Amino acid sequence: MIPELGIVGTPVIDPTSGTIYLIAVTKEPGNQFVYRLHSIDVSTGVEQSGSPVEIQAPGFVPLAQKQRAALLLTGGIIYSPWSGHCDNGTYHGFIMAHDAASLKPVGVFNATPTDSGASFWNGGAGPAADSEGNIFAVSANGDFDGNLGAARFDESVLRLAPAPQLSVADLFTPFNRVSLDVDDLDLGSSGALLLPDEVGSPAHPQVLFVSGKEGRLYLLDRQSLGGAQVNSDFGALASLPAPGSNKTFGMAAYFNGSIYIAPANSAMFAFKVSGASLASSPWAVTTDTHVSPGATPSISSNAATNGIVWVISNDDAGKLLAYDAASLKLLYDSNAQPADLFTSGYTEFMVPTITDGKVYAAGVYGVTVYGELAPNTPAISAVTNAASFAPEAISPGSLISLFGSHLAPATSQASAVPLPLSLVDTSVTINGVVAPLLFVSAQQINAQVPYEVPAGTVTVVVRSGGKTSAAFTIKIRPAGPGLFANAEGQAAALDDDGSSNSSTAPAPGGSIISVFLTGIGPISSPVDDGAAPPENATISATLPVSATIGGVPAAVEFAGLAPLYPGIAQINLRIPATASGVSPLVINVGGVTSNTVQLIISTN
Repeated sequence: MIPELGIVGTPVIDPTSGTIYLIAVTKEPGNQFVYRLHSIDVSTGVEQSGSPVEIQAPGFVPLAQKQRAALLLTGGIIYSPWSGHCDNGTYHGFIMAHDAASLKPVGVFNATPTDSGASFWNGGAGPAADSEGNIFAVSANGDFDGNLGAARFDESVLRLAPAPQLSVADLFTPFNRVSLDVDDLDLGSSGALLLPDEVGSPAHPQVLFVSGKEGRLYLLDRQSLGGAQVNSDFGALASLPAPGSNKTFGMAAYFNGSIYIAPANSAMFAFKVSGASLASSPWAVTTDTHVSPGATPSISSNAATNGIVWVISNDDAGKLLAYDAASLKLLYDSNAQPADLFTSGYTEFMVPTITDGKVYAAGVYGVTVYGELAPNTPAISAVTNAASFAPEAISPGSLISLFGSHLAPATSQASAVPLPLSLVDTSVTINGVVAPLLFVSAQQINAQVPYEVPAGTVTVVVRSGGKTSAAFTIKIRPAGPGLFANAEGQAAALDDDGSSNSSTAPAPGGSIISVFLTGIGPISSPVDDGAAPPENATISATLPVSATIGGVPAAVEFAGLAPLYPGIAQINLRIPATASGVSPLVINVGGVTSNTVQLIISTN
């Protein structure tokens, strides 16, 4: 396995905390080899508190082990699978568990405590977890001395209880386990693919798929894997030879009722799966083949439509291929034209990563990035406050709207917080700082001004599909209040009973009303760009805030960030007792006056 030192297994990222977890091995003085688990801030590259920790466990000999397969993060636990270092020496199939917050060890499973082998290498694929936290892992050969009992967990699909138990709750071992060991036809050359419940049946509601070096396709009941088989695989829902019975490495993929698998020295196949049953023959086959070790497919789509199957093949010194998921017709070959040649260098078990309109291929020498180039250069015509659409009301942390042409290749919006820094291969920078994005389209982008952008004259730039707009100059003010309202000018406001202020739900005079805006200026505690305020935190505006309703001063009970969403501020006002009917509301923050919106006050 190359490299022999460094980071070999695929890391895992926690998007909520912005932490990447990885395991690295180093050779140190005294000819000592040490594995360490690291937790690193993805935005800064800085080790988190308590990181790294040395990997240790009973029977664990670093020189004999290799951390090859991908890490798994589930339930706040990091699970790391372990194999042998090229089958040298006495090694074990470990799965270790560490707490993601503290990195303290919280569990360990050894597949061969009184023997050796039964490793978890899986062609780079990692273990899988279901919604209850059960861990599914596939072990390789382990009976090297004829002691079948000592190596009873080799050549098996295992269901392990979550840490700290990490004990075998169920397993499936093929009937021909001994011949798989003898002939080095590891079942554990691939990972377990947990399929969605939609392909199950009332009798077998949850199923998984796996295939190994023998080239056999297995469909198993996740709730009752079947146990150790004798004479035949009677306990499997399906045990079928793949066309050509070619070896499988890595992982299959699932999309729209089909399993896609690309064995070594073979075409790629698509098999239908439904009702807890696997079709005995493929419904689609590629016209080309892939040399050893085959490929692990990745699939991109627009929900259930426009599916594309991507693979990285070892053919022609490495190339990226794309197929129509509906037919397996070849759509793209990176070696078809010189400008697209795969330059990062092929290495075993490469898996394409598809995100934000790009395909990433990490190889021996670097990362090659593929993506559709924008046909037109983006152009900015205006930048305004996202609530008031006033170009002069922009401040750090506020939400803004950019208008122009060719700003993005498609319409997309953020689906979670923290807000992404890129959508459909489109990003915005303000004075060189990347701005979190709420929404992008060809003619409009909604974004948040990073808090670290200082007041003064700055430039805004849009990058889309590899093309960059001309810099657009705007002025950032310490505060730029913009009140949200509908098309009729009705304020986005909540009455004191929680109902939306309207003609059918007017606010009583003297009551408290909450109005929503952006651009409130400096705040009492820092908040990350694109993030909502921390839960249960009260973060206040630091500049003076005042308001009038119907021209009469209204007492400000609170002014600060609203919960749950980035860039939104909230001001709680006591409505003057004399106010009634449709009343104009104006806010002033730090001497800057907002737009005017309407409140509906009940008449006495």
